[in-house]
Amino acid sequence: MKQHYCIVNDTVKENLIAYIRTLPVNPRAPMVVEAREETRTDKQNRLMWPLPKDLSDQVLWFGNKYDSDDWKDLITALVAKTKKQEQRMAPGLDGGVVMFGQRTSKMAIPQMVEVIEAIYWFGTERGVKFSEASSKRIAWAQEWRASRG
Repeated sequence: MKQHYCIVNDTVKENLIAYIRTLPVNPRAPMVVEAREETRTDKQNRLMWPLPKDLSDQVLWFGNKYDSDDWKDLITALVAKTKKQEQRMAPGLDGGVVMFGQRTSKMAIPQMVEVIEAIYWFGTERGVKFSEASSKRIAWAQEWRASRG
C-alpha cells in the first residue's frame, strides 16, 4: 500500500502524522517513509523544451549544430557543474565517449528552474531571439523563483 501526501498546509501535515502512527512496526518488513521535494510534473517538463529548441535553431557551438536533446544535455551539465555535482564519462562500448549526467525527469522543480534560467542566460549571451513559447517558460521560471524568495 502506497500513500502520497503533499504537505501544503498544517492540516495535511497532521493527517500525515496520524497516518504514520497507524503504520505497523515490523523489523522483518519495515515500512519506508520518504520526505523529499516534489519532482516536476509532465507539464513542467514540457515547459523546458521550447528553450533548447530555440538554441538548436539559432546557435552553433564550436562549429556544430546540435538538436534540442543535445542542448538539454549541455545545459544540465552546466547546472550540475555549478552545483559541484560530479560529472563522469567513460569510453563508449562501441567507440566515442559517454557522459553520465543528470536526468531532467528526476529533477525537482527548483532544479528545473535552474535549467531554464541557464538556457536563458546562455542564449541571451549569444543573441538568441527566444520564441513566444520560450518567453512564457522563462517568465514562469522567474515568477517561480520570485515566489520562493
